Amino acid sequence: MKADLTQITQNSSLELLAHQLVEGFITGLHKSPYHGFSVEFAEHRLYNEGESIRHIDWKVYARTDRLFTKRYEEETNLRCLIALDVSASMFYPVESKAKIRFAKYASAALSYLLNRQRDAVGLCLFSDTVHELTPVKSSPTHLDKILRLLNQLEDRKPVQSKTQVAQVLHEIAEKIHKRSLVIIFSDMFDSAESTDDLFKALQHLKHNKHEVIVFHVMDNQTELLFNFEDRPMEFIDLETGDKLKLNPADIKQSYRQEAEQFHRALKMRCNQYKIDFIEADVRSDFDVVLQTYLIKRAKMR
Repeated sequence: MKADLTQITQNSSLELLAHQLVEGFITGLHKSPYHGFSVEFAEHRLYNEGESIRHIDWKVYARTDRLFTKRYEEETNLRCLIALDVSASMFYPVESKAKIRFAKYASAALSYLLNRQRDAVGLCLFSDTVHELTPVKSSPTHLDKILRLLNQLEDRKPVQSKTQVAQVLHEIAEKIHKRSLVIIFSDMFDSAESTDDLFKALQHLKHNKHEVIVFHVMDNQTELLFNFEDRPMEFIDLETGDKLKLNPADIKQSYRQEAEQFHRALKMRCNQYKIDFIEADVRSDFDVVLQTYLIKRAKMR
């Protein structure tokens, strides 16, 4: 199932949507040439020659022609913190709130998948400071708490203040004591004068032995490509309230150059620090999020 924001209704239960996104994704993997991929990471691991055949799942063997053994709780110890930017710029576009909605549903699906795998998950909501930081746990009741927090996001009134991504990531790096996977959903718009502060914060996470995935949440058509109607318009900074009237065509080329330069620098530094940098266009589906997580998890085993 390929799901995007246009297919999701506001009235649906977040838990049900997370379930549908994960199950649809795994079903798609079963049907693909990589059908063993989802089985291996969701519930099983490959059988190693010489092991007891007692725990082989023969039903999976009949379906895949590959030997898998059932995984048990003590075999899984991944700890994952999902850090979600809830600053005002994440509530763009104002009409659809597409960026925060994308991050919300992607975070819910990841939390559901982690819980299904008996891995531990926690949630951090931040803007200029940390607003919520849950423990990292694997219990069903903890998943319910995370889904409740995520479900309240769209009704939340954005704080009109400048984002402090770097400051918050430094704080997270110090508060997580055990080696963890940190998954960040943010547009990475930081109020720091230099992007070096942001890069130092990402490096801090890696220095403390955490694995990191950055999902760069953007509305690519307008925020990267600056595709607006060719007419005078008023632009409002969601974080400061500043207003500017102009014709988008007058600055389109220079804006694109600046946006591309920032995007390229961010991607380059992430690659330098061995951080996964993933473009998360709000107009795309969620499969890229789940696929990226599974690949990262495989490398951490």
